[in-house]
Amino acid sequence: MDVVLVDEQGQPVGVAPKNMVHTAKTPLHLAFSCHVLNGNGEVLMTRRALSKKTWPGVWTNSFCGHPTPGESITDALTRHARGELGATLEKVSIELPDFRYRAVDASGVVENEVCPVFTAHLNGGLTPHPAEVLEYRWVSPSDLRTSLTATPWAFSPWLTLQAPLMELYSNSAAEKG
Repeated sequence: MDVVLVDEQGQPVGVAPKNMVHTAKTPLHLAFSCHVLNGNGEVLMTRRALSKKTWPGVWTNSFCGHPTPGESITDALTRHARGELGATLEKVSIELPDFRYRAVDASGVVENEVCPVFTAHLNGGLTPHPAEVLEYRWVSPSDLRTSLTATPWAFSPWLTLQAPLMELYSNSAAEKG
């Protein structure tokens, strides 16, 4: 699978094989993150499979991925939801259209992504793929916010950067009852 390489403005400038991109010198490329909600307003947290190249065993948002060249991000989001979670989504909305981050895994592999962030609602059940998801939990946004503050090292760096910027994890009147 190829990923889309982008320039500093997020515009496509080429493609590269995914397995060749994630290295100690990862070029800037296009990705996405999605935070999935259930009918109770809880957010789906997933623990990355131990076989993942970067951040194995770390808790993160519901799922992430890369669009292939010529694929829209919303189509990639649908594809990854089915492939990683065995899930169908509805009410997909973009929350952080300009999110970008760079992080270095303990192994030295760099993530360097223009990574729009979405929320979506689960439509049906889940059947997580074991090569992607070791385990999962539904949590309240306020509990996740507390955990991110208390133990940021237990979570993916992109989640710790995204969550404080998202309305979902802010102190809202709805959460206070």
